[in-house]
Amino acid sequence: MPSEVTDPGFVMRVHRVRTEFVLAACDAELVGRELPIGDAGGKVSVTSHFYGERRVTREELLWALQRATIANLLGARVIRLAEEEGYLEPGGTGELGGVPHAEIFAMLG
Repeated sequence: MPSEVTDPGFVMRVHRVRTEFVLAACDAELVGRELPIGDAGGKVSVTSHFYGERRVTREELLWALQRATIANLLGARVIRLAEEEGYLEPGGTGELGGVPHAEIFAMLG
């Protein structure tokens, strides 16, 4: 069984906002970090309140990603999974404080 040090995994939280199923997911080791933004010394906190604290499997994350109407993804592993599964185009992401970041919005008809 891989150790948490070599395989820290994912964390996620689902937020229900009216009719939206909002998935917030990140690489587990990012929770609790502050990421620098902009040139004025601003920072954004990666909180367990938003991203969750319970580690989830790849399958749990994919289940939530399939149902999400909005997804906020942060971290190299989470982004790679979304790319591998066709939710993101490779290289079609931005960065937040030097960490790969993407937001996905489902356009429902």
